[in-house]
Amino acid sequence: MRIYLDMCCFNRPYDDQTQARIHLETGAKLLLQQKIKDAECDLIWSSALDFECKNNPFDERRHAILQWRWLAKTVVTIDQEIITQAKAFETHGIGKFDALHVACAMSSQANVFVTTDDRLIKKMRKNNTLATMLPGEAIAFLENWYEN
Repeated sequence: MRIYLDMCCFNRPYDDQTQARIHLETGAKLLLQQKIKDAECDLIWSSALDFECKNNPFDERRHAILQWRWLAKTVVTIDQEIITQAKAFETHGIGKFDALHVACAMSSQANVFVTTDDRLIKKMRKNNTLATMLPGEAIAFLENWYEN
């Protein structure tokens, strides 16, 4: 299983953990990362993630997140085809960086795109081109919780 985590997922552990939703999403995201470490699924990274990570104003967070690049099985470099696809997603109301992330995930044949961005999930589910999920939903999908 190939998964793409967008930058808001990588930043989730640094958000206010007193909020129940954030706390639960952080736990699920950490479980996804453990599955990556255990080789139960493959992480996809992209140059869009590189750019966003390098612009993180917090040195410790930037360093911790960037370490995941080295565990990725695939690193996608943005090319003209990805830019063209991203621009097509922008016409559906998806923001530039989000569109780049989605286009990178699609170009690498990700099975799951994981984000904590509700608006992006809603737009991607209308588009129906890539399974887009919250971290908890992605865990359920990867573990086939609802197979029966």
